[in-house]
Amino acid sequence: MKIRDAAAAERPRVGGPRQIADLMPQIGAAAFRKFGFVQSSVVTRWPEIVGAHYAAISAPESIRFPVGKKAGGTLQLTVMSGHAPMIQHVLPDIIERVNRFFGYAAVTRIAMRQGEVRATPSERRPLPRNLKPVPVELGESLRDIGDPELRTVLESLAQGLANSSGLPKIS
Repeated sequence: MKIRDAAAAERPRVGGPRQIADLMPQIGAAAFRKFGFVQSSVVTRWPEIVGAHYAAISAPESIRFPVGKKAGGTLQLTVMSGHAPMIQHVLPDIIERVNRFFGYAAVTRIAMRQGEVRATPSERRPLPRNLKPVPVELGESLRDIGDPELRTVLESLAQGLANSSGLPKIS
């Protein structure tokens, strides 16, 4: 058994450390499938799909498809108390937006129930660690470029070089 541990210790790790956000869709996939979501992104991207206003008062619960099919499903939607009549008027728009998100006619019906919808906090990403201004000598030479698109790309490249901490790593 010690030989196996020694061999494992000598083996280099494949890949590198990964962010937990990259792993979450895989970890939660089984739970989302259990509740009828083929794609967990319907839940996580609900505000993008229906808009911030409707996402604040509604949340998707599950999608139930007919046996053996992945189209023509019923989206179960939880709506805050008192907002159901308003949501009922925009159901065709919600169906259209969800189907546009899937890329095919995945949902044909929406079943609503009243319940508590928890507000999801907006995602705030921290600023990059080392934001350095573009060096003056690079900025002056870029101003002479006539093509605005090329100038923007070169400014972005200069900003990336200014923020780098050494030679680039090629993977």
